Amino acid sequence: MKNVLLGGGRGFVGRHLTKLLKDQGYSVTILSRQTGKDQITWNDVKRNGIPDGCTAVVNVAGENILNPLKRFSDQKYVSEIWKSRVETTKLLADAITASNKFPEAFVCMSGVGYYPPSKTASYDENSSGGDDWIGRLAAEWEEAGKLSDNVNTRHVIIRSGVVLGKDGGMIQILKPIMKVFGGQKVGSGQQWLPWIHVEDMAGLITYSIQSDHVTGVLNGVSPDIINNETFTKTFAKSLKRFSFGFVPEWYIKGMFGPERAMVILEGQKVNPMRTLDVGYKYKYSTISEACKELAS
Repeated sequence: MKNVLLGGGRGFVGRHLTKLLKDQGYSVTILSRQTGKDQITWNDVKRNGIPDGCTAVVNVAGENILNPLKRFSDQKYVSEIWKSRVETTKLLADAITASNKFPEAFVCMSGVGYYPPSKTASYDENSSGGDDWIGRLAAEWEEAGKLSDNVNTRHVIIRSGVVLGKDGGMIQILKPIMKVFGGQKVGSGQQWLPWIHVEDMAGLITYSIQSDHVTGVLNGVSPDIINNETFTKTFAKSLKRFSFGFVPEWYIKGMFGPERAMVILEGQKVNPMRTLDVGYKYKYSTISEACKELAS
């Protein structure tokens, strides 16, 4: 049986990915801070390397950047944002390089925050990155996963948009609020919202593991390019609620601080050019299809 070593397997994306991989006949070993059934620790990998017979290594680990209970002035929290992405990815890259038998694929997450926020620019996988804090984080994150030239392992980087799913992320918070109060756009509502359904994120990672021709950067976003206002109206309609009013920018900045607020108030127009070129077929290619499922 083929085995996947998965960092972040207990999180939102990790849970869906684990289920899909198991449904397709893989065994999954989850990396965690504690040992358990089908589970090893990051320290185990640091000491002993990746497990024997590992078909692929995937890392979807990362501290939540938009945790409302944390302040960006908390340096321990900011450090954990970096460490949970950059250091875990570097640890796995080093372990792959040192292994006796290289896995077939190493799939790493990054984010569309790699691209500079803009109202007018359009980005694909060949576009340059930004120099704001989240752009620098994404660049370091991707650099950490680079493998030595002698390593015969495909390296895939998926720059994820906002991941939508009923059991986690933005929708888990937003859905009960919308059901009671209706939908409200955030700020102007004109900021781009690059998104992907969680089943497609799990599907794209699995496709990257299974497809020998897939390598390099893929934008993990839907081909349906929308802004925040369009999403709000579409999701509210799916919930049979009205969409009206807006959440002011000052409220978002007060809740998250100006650095993190830009993730919500500013956006990037991102298209999945290479993702489509390599042949991935989306299950939810439009926001209306996705919202019907999210509202059910």
